[in-house]
This record gives sequence, structure tokens and C-alpha cells, in this order.
Amino acid sequence: MSLRDRASWALVIFLSVAILIAPAIWNGFPLLQWDTGGYLARTYESVLVPSRPVAYGLILRAGVPFDFWPVLILQSLLTVWIVALTLRTQGLGGRPWLLAGVIATLSALTTLPWLTSILLTDIFCVLSVLALHLLVTQSEQLSRGERLGLVALIAVSAATHSATFAVLAALLVAAAAVRLLPRVGFKARIAPGIAALALGAALVFATNFIIVKRLTWTPGGPSIAFGRMLQDGIVNKYLDEHCPDRHLTLCTYKDQLPRDADVWFWGNALFDKLGRFSGLDREMGEIAWRALLEYPGLQIETALSATARQLVAVHSGEGVLNTIWHTYAIIERYAPQLAPAMHAARQQRNGISFTALNELHYPVALLSMALLPLLIGMAWRGRLPDELGRLATTCTLALLANAFVCGVLSNPHDRYGARLVWLAAFVGVIAVARAVEELRREMPPATAQASLLN
Repeated sequence: MSLRDRASWALVIFLSVAILIAPAIWNGFPLLQWDTGGYLARTYESVLVPSRPVAYGLILRAGVPFDFWPVLILQSLLTVWIVALTLRTQGLGGRPWLLAGVIATLSALTTLPWLTSILLTDIFCVLSVLALHLLVTQSEQLSRGERLGLVALIAVSAATHSATFAVLAALLVAAAAVRLLPRVGFKARIAPGIAALALGAALVFATNFIIVKRLTWTPGGPSIAFGRMLQDGIVNKYLDEHCPDRHLTLCTYKDQLPRDADVWFWGNALFDKLGRFSGLDREMGEIAWRALLEYPGLQIETALSATARQLVAVHSGEGVLNTIWHTYAIIERYAPQLAPAMHAARQQRNGISFTALNELHYPVALLSMALLPLLIGMAWRGRLPDELGRLATTCTLALLANAFVCGVLSNPHDRYGARLVWLAAFVGVIAVARAVEELRREMPPATAQASLLN
């Protein structure tokens, strides 16, 4: 590579990272969400809580001395790397300014830069989906170092949140199922993906051991599913049919339970009174499992409804508020030197409205998702390259798996959908770039040169 090429790549990487952290730069501080404090607190309080794995907390703590900016730069650099690798395996590699154009386009049309600018695990979910796709379907185009890097990224991403782990596991199951189809000539290499996910599981146990000195998985699971069943009325139905029961504390309070999972877990005096997760985790898990067995038809009906609602819940900016008192309290308590800059940021002073952005982001997201089946069908008929069809298929399966995992096991939220939906737009951008490339190849040399000059 010539010096000029190296300079071009360096400039493009710098500009791409700047674009991806632009919302945080404009804000004056990394964007925060209610869960940010929960992740950071794990490394200081040495107590595990549901859905707050330690791995991302360790990343946040490493960034504390530098106001968390290294965390955003890391998230952005990883995004640029994965996007560049994906473009290369789609026949669009070696073009730094194309990479910059793709990053800029996605940053303008989707929620991408808001994911790389916030202190949350969400960006790792989507990066790991692309990394797994590359590792399983495009290994022959990657160097050994790139494959090892993808394994590491998948492992760390899987360790940052159980929902990410579940989505990746679902994709591996799908890849294994495709291998069994007789008419599919392509054979996915699932062994590296399994190894990466196993390493991710080991990281969960290892990081949790560092904090609580016990080999244990991050709590959550059934108790979080209890919240979705509470919201769908299944918990109330179960309690009405089984109370009084001296083994169930909630029998005494069944008529006081809210029909909103978020209110129950994060803003309910009764939940606090009964000891929160430490006091009710076992009982909520027991009710969730028994309700699953006793009402299979109702569970399927509500699960399908939750999945469908989650699939279209993709608005940008959910949870980026100026009333996230828990996160403020955690930073003020454990990293007080950051408090002045945090409170001086736009988010904390005036709040950030996503209304105007979602007038663009939301329709782009829905249209991009609607185009995925069309692209898959065109690739199946040989009208688009196979690698583009495989990428569109991976993104479709990831969106469906994410909708099921988050909608059914937790509760539908725009944040859960928005973190992945920009993948659909990415596939669309690649399809357009490939089409332009084909047109250029079909043009006579003189016409192609004239079109470039114009």
C-alpha cells in the first residue's frame, strides 16, 4: 500500500470515528441512559443484579479517568472495522472513500451514531451479529488475524448482555439447520461461531467471579420474563387461580400489582417493600415457569403479539432522557470528578428530542426491513450476488430473533429494536452500491469516465 493510500485510509478512519461520535461531541459528554449506571455500579458494588453483566461495566470503568471518551472511540472504531470488512466481503473493499460514504449515509438515515455515542451495550449486539456472519459465511476471505479478532469481538459482545448471547445462539442454530438442507450448496462454518460463543460464556462466568467470587451466570431470565407475563395479564390469571397459597408472597398483594413491567421493576413501592429482585426473584421465576406450563396456548398467543410489536418498535432515542436519576447518582457516588461535565451536557440541561429524527429514522427503518425479503428473493433467483443474499438473510434472522428474545422474554421497547434495525439499511446501501458498480462495469469506458467527471 502506497503512502498516499495509507494517508487516505487514516483520514477516512478519523472522519468516520468523528461522525460516529458526533452526537456525543455535540452533547458535550457521552450520552447516558438509565441502564448506564447499573452497568458501571457492578464494578464498584460487587453485587450482581438482573440483566447487568459485569463485562461492559469493566469497559466503562476503564474509561472513567478519561470521561468515558475512550469507550465511545472503541465502539466507533469497532463499527468502522466491521463495516469495512463487510464491504470487502461484498466486493466493495479497498475504497476508503466508499467506506466514509457508507458511514456518513447510515449516520444520516439511521440511529447508528446514537448507538456509538451512548454508554450502553446495544452497539455490541449489532456488531457481533455482523461479526458472526463474517466468521461463519465469509471465513475464506479473511486473514487469520481478522478471524481471531472477530472471535474476540463476538465473545466480548456475548458477555455484555444475555439478550445478545441469545440472539447469537439463535443465529448459530439457524446456520446449523441450513447445513442440513439438501438443496443448499453453501455450508456455513459454525465451529468458529460456537467457539466464540463458548468463549463469551466463559467471559460471563470469569467477570462475574471477579466481582462476586462465585462462578455464576448473570441473574435475570425467568424473573424478567415474569414482567412480560405481568403486563400481558398472565401473572394475574395465575394468581387468581392459585391463591391463597402460603408459599406465594404475591397472593397477599395480587390486586395491587401493576400491569406495566417497567413500573413494577423500576418504580413500584410494593416491589421495593418486598425486597426487589433479591426478595422476589425465586417466586417470580417459579410463577413464570409454572405459568408457561399451565397456559401454553395463551403464552404462544402473547409471545407472537410481543414479537410482532417488538419488530416494529424501532424508534430512535428511547431512554435518552434527563431524568435518569439512578445513573446520575452512580456517577456522582463513584466517579464524582465526572459530575460537573455530566450535568453541563445538553442531555442533562435541556434534554434531547428525537421527534424530528424519527420522522426520518422510523420510515427508513420500516422500509429497509420490508426490502430484506425482496433482496433475499432476488439473490435466490440469481439476480443478486449470493453473498448479498446471505447477508440479507442473516440480518432478517437477527431482527426476528431479537424481536422474539426482547419482546417475549423481556418486553417490547423501541430501544431493543433500534439497536439492530440499521442493519437492514446497511444491506440496502450495499445493494445500491453493488448496482452502481454493475452499471459502471457495463458502461463503455468513455461513457463511464464522462459520468464520473460529471
